[in-house]
Amino acid sequence: MAGAEQAAGRGPGAGPLLLGVRHHGPGSARAVRAALDAARPRVVLIEGPPEADALVPLAAEEGMRPPVALLAHAVDEPGRSAFWPLAGFSPEWVAIRWALRHDVPARFIDLPAAHTLAWQREDTGTPEEHTGTPEEGSAPEGEGAPEGEGAQAAPVGDGVRVDPLAALAEAAGYDDPERWWEDVVEHRGMGDGDPYAPFLVLEEAMGALRETYGSGGHDRDLVREAYMRLQVRAAVREFGEDVAVVCGAWHVPALRRKATVAADRSLLKGLPKVRTDMTWVPWTHRRLARSGGYGAGIDSPGWYAHLFAAPDRPVERWLTKVAGLLREEDRIVSSAHVIEAVRLAETLAAMRGRPLPGLSETTDAVRAVMCEGSDVPLALVRDRLVVGDVLGEVPESAPAVPLQRDLARLQRRLRLKPEASERELELDLRGETDAGRSRLLHRLRLLGVGWGEPAASRGSTGTFRETWRLRWEPELSVRVAEAGVWGTTVLAAATAKAEADAVGAGALAEVTGLAEQCLLAGLPDALPVVMRVLADRAALDADVGHLAQALPALVRSLRYGDVRGTDTAALAGVAAGLAERIFVALPPACAVLDADAAEEMRRHVNAVHTAVGLLGDTPMAGHGDLPARWHGVLGVLSGRDTVPGVVRGRAVRLLLDDGEIEQERAARLMGLALSPGTPPADAAAWIEGFVGGGGGMLLVHDERLLALVDDWLTGVPAEAFTDVLPLLRRTFSAYEPGVRRSLGELVRRGPRQGGGPAGVTAAGPPGFGADLDRERADAVLPVLRLLLGLGPDGTGAGTAVEKRSGEELAAVAG
Repeated sequence: MAGAEQAAGRGPGAGPLLLGVRHHGPGSARAVRAALDAARPRVVLIEGPPEADALVPLAAEEGMRPPVALLAHAVDEPGRSAFWPLAGFSPEWVAIRWALRHDVPARFIDLPAAHTLAWQREDTGTPEEHTGTPEEGSAPEGEGAPEGEGAQAAPVGDGVRVDPLAALAEAAGYDDPERWWEDVVEHRGMGDGDPYAPFLVLEEAMGALRETYGSGGHDRDLVREAYMRLQVRAAVREFGEDVAVVCGAWHVPALRRKATVAADRSLLKGLPKVRTDMTWVPWTHRRLARSGGYGAGIDSPGWYAHLFAAPDRPVERWLTKVAGLLREEDRIVSSAHVIEAVRLAETLAAMRGRPLPGLSETTDAVRAVMCEGSDVPLALVRDRLVVGDVLGEVPESAPAVPLQRDLARLQRRLRLKPEASERELELDLRGETDAGRSRLLHRLRLLGVGWGEPAASRGSTGTFRETWRLRWEPELSVRVAEAGVWGTTVLAAATAKAEADAVGAGALAEVTGLAEQCLLAGLPDALPVVMRVLADRAALDADVGHLAQALPALVRSLRYGDVRGTDTAALAGVAAGLAERIFVALPPACAVLDADAAEEMRRHVNAVHTAVGLLGDTPMAGHGDLPARWHGVLGVLSGRDTVPGVVRGRAVRLLLDDGEIEQERAARLMGLALSPGTPPADAAAWIEGFVGGGGGMLLVHDERLLALVDDWLTGVPAEAFTDVLPLLRRTFSAYEPGVRRSLGELVRRGPRQGGGPAGVTAAGPPGFGADLDRERADAVLPVLRLLLGLGPDGTGAGTAVEKRSGEELAAVAG
């Protein structure tokens, strides 16, 4: 006992108590608690940024629930930041809570964050994450972080890095470092018996590793260890020998080493420095996992949290949790399954020579007993339990930038609580609360805080409905701090950001997209600035492609303005002017295009057609009948030989769908496009433009068009067939299987006997009548009137609709 105390720093003249730990290790956390209870130090020194000393008392508040993290960011550059995560099973967190309970000072002794953030200027600007495993050195590999506690390997000479935990596991005959750590630490009750013995063992092991692989090789590690030695000396002068130090085990030999004060101070001269702010932020178990991108994390934070919270009968309690989760997912799991899984896990541990079942044994038992050998439910267990979605909380009294405080106020008022697990949120914009939620989420997206992502709505396609996919990640706290430069409230910051983005936008489509964002986010003060920039850019941009890309966003904005009660009169005028410029510039722009440019232009034509259709319902003073003018443009495109076939075919199809040309006219244009004088590649492109994008049913119901396509295809020369085949395959493969089957049956049956122009036959296709069955169609009309909101008398505007609908229904009914 005396030897152990002497080596651990508790004997006479041995110096401070050095507790080398594995960060995020539940066994280390229990051992730290036992050692502190036995030693009763007058001060606890913890590896971490000294700027956080003032934040330590917040750890005792009711609203503080780990996992949490210390967040430091540069005052002048909020995006330059660093994290120090702490879970409930982290030894540092246990040391902080012990100090607060026993009214003992707790201080951080690692290199100040002011220097750490300044080093990022030489590396990357992404958030840095600290606090890793005991064997870990100084370069976090996750998040592109620069240097700091939390790497997967400790630095050694010549830039070579070694994973100390893996080296110790290999020496013990293990191929898995995590399994070795569980066997020698977690499952053997680290902290039981002699409270200092575990730290003696780790210190000896790390000392041997540093002698073997070298203790230097990384200047920043040397600087950090020099700073920590100076802080330990200062604490000893103030409190005497009753000092406890909790740090990564890799650093303990360096802190034990005798070094002069002058030598340590010389390493700290000339370090770069920036002004920093620091606070507590919520963290997540998923963010602690290596799978979440945290290079200093652990594979199974949920499992480690369970081991720390349930030191007695951990296997039985864990498998009971698994059974409960599987039952929630409607899987049949009984108490007998739990009993058999426990027995199997214990048997596997005995066969593998392990003191207790670990995560691998319990996982194998769950797979065999509860999941019937399937890995599908096992993936759910890993996601929900082994990793987990636990999100920590910080008290309201924690320091925060004004923008963060305003965001927290809005979250409370709108009852929109941040959660670590992903969830869908359906919003009805006709309600004030849901409309406020929508505005908040859109404003945050504009500020670069991606808390919510828009998703496709399953219930409705109306503009009053929105669906969001929400998930709060710890990095969003950095984004909020970074966005604080734009304003002290979410509204003010989003307005300033939108105005700045409008002025700095490059393409016209970016400005129109920004205008749409302003309407969605409810930024009336920013909209005039955006509209002024939009009008200027639209007047100067002569590229019809840019204009065509910009118009749909403006039209969507007009629709959103209706449900949100936004004044969109200025937006409507710009949209109408943009449409007129497109009408003039489009036909010349469609001349002499290659295949790729023609396909892009077809997409522009589709987008403009949809936008103009929506604009037709919007009053446009001084702009005439926009849909009629657009149909005239389509007529020009459909008849010009210089226009690519894919664009001409699409123009004809759009005119046919809008009822601007009859089917006979469409059949004639198709016949001309598929005439023998047309090159096969151009003809195939025309077909793709005409029947692509859901045109299969048109061919099924109009055999004249199908006959033209069939006659043309059978007449394509053999040497040209291989050239047009990929284009046709792409066109027809997009149809639904039922449509392709019907087309195949019609083609296999061949042309029917009978006269008629352009392939018109006496009999209809299989299942269709030769003429309209008006009696059957009239029986459907009352229901159709109800669906369309027409009067029961069928007069007025409904007459033409009913007549046309009746004919179509009769054709379907046969």
